[in-house]
Amino acid sequence: MSIAHLLEDFTAPASDVAMHLLGEEALEEQRLAAFEKGYGAGWDDAVQAQDEGRVQLGSELSASLSDLSFTYQEALTRMTLSLEPMFESLVQTVLPEIIDRGFAARLTEQLCEMAREQVGQPMYLTVPAGTAEQIGALLPREMTPRPQVVEDPALSSGQARLQVGIAQREVDCDALLTAIAAAFDAYLFEAKEVLSNE
Repeated sequence: MSIAHLLEDFTAPASDVAMHLLGEEALEEQRLAAFEKGYGAGWDDAVQAQDEGRVQLGSELSASLSDLSFTYQEALTRMTLSLEPMFESLVQTVLPEIIDRGFAARLTEQLCEMAREQVGQPMYLTVPAGTAEQIGALLPREMTPRPQVVEDPALSSGQARLQVGIAQREVDCDALLTAIAAAFDAYLFEAKEVLSNE
């Protein structure tokens, strides 16, 4: 037994409804209008989805770059602070030894440069008390005229005054070491400030 009699039949027109038949041209226009309406709606949805995707991608990229920058800065700061003992050793031990070893060479270099500008003029080298003999022995034997080495108790280790004729110069390795130490201290202070503000 069939159940077709229980279901409504849409193939046959209802008796009280007037049927309107479309021509082939009108039907094609209606299909084209429906297609364009659906295509336009789909296009609008795609554009909206793309815009939303760009906004989300931009915010995610911005957040990632911010995190990466923060992580890099934090790592750099922590690495800098881990190097603090090395900086202290460098400033307190290594650099002073290097400067002490090279002090006479630096003085000789300065004297030779000044002697080229003031040929044949007397040379005077004023050094800290108790170092005249040691520094005099380190000066090259072939240097002529021979520099006159004089001690000055007012000068500290790493300081000297050079004079060739009327030209004068001062060498102050202590001031150089102090400036280097201050630069390291300032750098480490900034790194500690950055870390304490996290």
